[in-house]
Amino acid sequence: MTRSRKLLLTGGGGMVGRNLAEHAALADWTILSPTRGELDLTDYVATQAYIERHRPDAIIHAAGKVGGIQANIANPVRFLVDNLDVGRNVVMAARHAGVSVLLNLGSSCMYPRGHDAALREEQVLTGELEPTNEGYAIAKIATARLCSYIRREDPAYQYKTLIPCNLYGRYDKFAPQHSHLVPAVIAKVHDAKINGLDAVEIWGDGSARREFMYAGDLADALVRALDSAATLPDMMNVGLGYDYTINEYYAAAANVIGWQGRFVHNLDRPVGMARKLVDTTRQRDWGWQASTSLENGIRKTYHFYLEEQP
Repeated sequence: MTRSRKLLLTGGGGMVGRNLAEHAALADWTILSPTRGELDLTDYVATQAYIERHRPDAIIHAAGKVGGIQANIANPVRFLVDNLDVGRNVVMAARHAGVSVLLNLGSSCMYPRGHDAALREEQVLTGELEPTNEGYAIAKIATARLCSYIRREDPAYQYKTLIPCNLYGRYDKFAPQHSHLVPAVIAKVHDAKINGLDAVEIWGDGSARREFMYAGDLADALVRALDSAATLPDMMNVGLGYDYTINEYYAAAANVIGWQGRFVHNLDRPVGMARKLVDTTRQRDWGWQASTSLENGIRKTYHFYLEEQP
């Protein structure tokens, strides 16, 4: 009987990790996904001991301390140090144990601020970072560079970094204080339908553009990468390569949910940056693209939202 391959998945309790664990192609893998209580990734000795003991065939590193703007501003030391420690510990312990495949998840906050054009991988470390999450971004950049340096010293180690665009999907956070755009839109439109409201407010004129990919598509890219790590670039964006206006996200959610009211634009409210889009040239050259349409992704996410309602 062929031995089942072992995958160590850090951050398995998050949206990315839970979508990945559900992917049908991982049925032949034994997934190790320790909770924070079972393994403190900020502790190098414990991390090394765990990896040495279980000897995974591959690692997907999706763990990290994440939070919104206010949390990043209030706790920059923790966002830098915790993410730096976790990234270093997982990567170095993997190398010490001889794990040959490691997929490290970066973040689009690694890119310089103030760019409206699609962000290319070679732009990392070419300009000023967004100050509100600079510590988190620095930690992500350092971990990505560490993976590249290890591969430079020994090409047998396929340590690659994938940089996803913004994500939404099953296991997302819908509470207003924690949610990003798509789950927030779903919750607002759902509440309007349930409460019989004929209008939903949109901040600004709705023309700002955002790129959000369904998390199940990122899981699909990661599964393909597990068996094709050697063909991956050292660093690669994973995204749609195109974006939608805020108005289009609201319209898609209304269509899925079945709400037929109207949208009211509040031009006195902040709208944030005009655009943030990742370039997917390397991804297309690698031979992969996201397959979930906006309405399909919202439909799957909305069904999960309904299942989670008390």
